Amino acid sequence: MPRTRPLALPASTDGLPTPRRYAAVAALCFGTALVIIDGGVANVALPTIARDLGVDSASVVAIVTVYQLMLVMLMLPFAGLGERIGLKRMYQVGQLIFTIATLLCFFAKSLPFLLVVRAAQAVGAAGALAVASALIRQTYPAQQLGRGLGINSVIVSSSAAAAPTIGGLVLSIAPWPWVFASAIPFAIASLLLGRALPDTPRRDRRFDVLGAVMCAAMFGLIIGGAESAVHGDSPVVSAAIVAIGVAIGIVYVRRERTTPSPILPVDLLGRPVIALSTLGGFTAFVASMTLLLSTPFRLTHEFGFTAAAVGAAIAPWPLTNMIVAPLTGWLSDRIPAGLLGGIGMAISITALLLIAFMPADPGYFDIAWRMALCGSGFGTFLPPNARLIIGSAPRTRAAAAGGLVSTVRLVGQTTGATLVAALLALGVGSGMAPPLVAAGLALVAGLCSLARLRPSIREPRARETDDAQPAASVR
Repeated sequence: MPRTRPLALPASTDGLPTPRRYAAVAALCFGTALVIIDGGVANVALPTIARDLGVDSASVVAIVTVYQLMLVMLMLPFAGLGERIGLKRMYQVGQLIFTIATLLCFFAKSLPFLLVVRAAQAVGAAGALAVASALIRQTYPAQQLGRGLGINSVIVSSSAAAAPTIGGLVLSIAPWPWVFASAIPFAIASLLLGRALPDTPRRDRRFDVLGAVMCAAMFGLIIGGAESAVHGDSPVVSAAIVAIGVAIGIVYVRRERTTPSPILPVDLLGRPVIALSTLGGFTAFVASMTLLLSTPFRLTHEFGFTAAAVGAAIAPWPLTNMIVAPLTGWLSDRIPAGLLGGIGMAISITALLLIAFMPADPGYFDIAWRMALCGSGFGTFLPPNARLIIGSAPRTRAAAAGGLVSTVRLVGQTTGATLVAALLALGVGSGMAPPLVAAGLALVAGLCSLARLRPSIREPRARETDDAQPAASVR
């Protein structure tokens, strides 16, 4: 008897029926929380791991950088692979790899072995995150896509905020390998509920292995070389690494322009609305990371805050985001994303300037309300921006659009971290310079958002929407 493929949802299906939709949403929420929490809890455990494994602090930071770098390198290739083998299969295989790699942390007795395990975790996380946004698009009706992406933004921000607390609690009662195991219950829940995820059609085109390798090499060399430079390595060697990455990127982009379904979605970036949304999202993530990473140094060095006080002062950002993100996601189903994004960045720019010019001796409330205001601005911008990228892409390229959203977030955050390291090396990273730089970046994001209000940019051409969502739902 010939083998048959799983029943797939036709492209015209408008989301999953209830109650299956609720189970699929729960599976996506648990899966997202899994990779975000386990990716963040390691930060708290770094000093303990360094002591137990007998390595210095500089070396143990590689546990974090290896994970982040692998994610950036693999996100777009795995989005392309997900189109080939099926989004649901890609998501669940990624979670399974992540869970197995997490269990292997219990056997880590040396830093090299732990780095290999963290790289394996990143492989699994990239597989799940690369197709998560595309699965959200298939799960929700078109008119509720913004709501779904808003809920996903809440899961991402709340998981990132909870990760340090979870890591600290686990370390207080158990050895450090249990820190990595703290997310396993989320994996089990997501895998059990994953049967409800939509069975999307698979594409019969051959997976472009050479393109995937070139994509990973481009991101890995450029970002790795930049981080090498700011961490004090040889400027000549660092510049050479970046130059090789740029050269590979130039050849790669030219090659992708001739590919029907490119891994690097140059076909999507050729649409002005997606290109502007991508640039705006990148600058917004760089701005937010620049502020969030530099603020602890400023509060500690300039204002004398304790570590606990620093955490409490920054906490209003993710807490506010948890409230604002689903609201603006819901609004983006009704109000143009360009308008919401412009309002959000105007709020953020105002807050960033207020943070830059704080009083000489600020109290907790002086900082907390500014951070809450800034978090609400970015929360107003990011979910509608992601909705516009994913909603403007053809359904057959939904995975590529979702991978683009995740890659923009990761590259923006990594660039922000590199920028803060550079500002600190220049001696201005713990003052008012970072929020002023962030305000300039937020201005760029706001202008990109407002530019999308032009009808010629916002409305896709008829030939581009043959297999996309109805144009009325793309705002």
